[in-house]
Amino acid sequence: MITHEPDTLLRRPMPGRALRGLAASLLLLAAMPGASAQDGRAGAQPSPAAPQDGETGAQRKEAANRRLADAAGVVRTMSATPALAELLRMARGAYIVPVYGRAALGVGAAGGSGVLMTRRTDGGWSNPAFFTMGGLSVGLQAGAEGGPIALLLMNQKAVDHFRKRNNFSLSADTGLTVVNFARMKQGSTAGDVVAWSGGKGLFGNALTVAVNNIRYNQRLTHAHYGKPLTAQEAIDSAAPDPQAEALRAALGNQATTTASD
Repeated sequence: MITHEPDTLLRRPMPGRALRGLAASLLLLAAMPGASAQDGRAGAQPSPAAPQDGETGAQRKEAANRRLADAAGVVRTMSATPALAELLRMARGAYIVPVYGRAALGVGAAGGSGVLMTRRTDGGWSNPAFFTMGGLSVGLQAGAEGGPIALLLMNQKAVDHFRKRNNFSLSADTGLTVVNFARMKQGSTAGDVVAWSGGKGLFGNALTVAVNNIRYNQRLTHAHYGKPLTAQEAIDSAAPDPQAEALRAALGNQATTTASD
């Protein structure tokens, strides 16, 4: 005779003690190595240094090296103009943006990224720190071309804006005069900052320029040095920096004699 007793037993509710035992077993299995389906390691957490935008540390380091090499080329171009070469000899710092264009006007755009170096007390140049520049008060004029931009910091007040702030502007509203090099009179040293552009018409016909939203680029600086640093720590670092030698040589090793505080 066929009986359905086994099926009936299977359909009976499992005692509470058995349920608790099963739950404990499942928790134990979940805690065993290999239980994480996300990355194959139990309890694995993303590395704090892991890029969050798909860009690797090696790619950022390469980008930082490109900024330095491109900036050296910009300074060599500038030095071919006697008046600019003289300003470079007088400057307390130089912020070089190798490529600036319409794409760089937005917040966080890579096209406005540049490198800062400041003058040491012995007349040489510091190690680099990286910053990203946002917009210009004059904007890109109709028909203007993108191109390199350099901000020559003519006194310590201008340098301190980069050393001590992570997000700032350079303008009359912040106590700094930013003079358009193309409108400067021959031999003039007026201005806390001298702005030069290799792009045709980038500053328009403006006598003075306001540079907005300059931000410390911690990611590039971190990638370059292999550790997180503030802008001041990067600039004041005395560690040898072979990647910065070409830019340092282009800027020259003359002591400042006429720049004022």
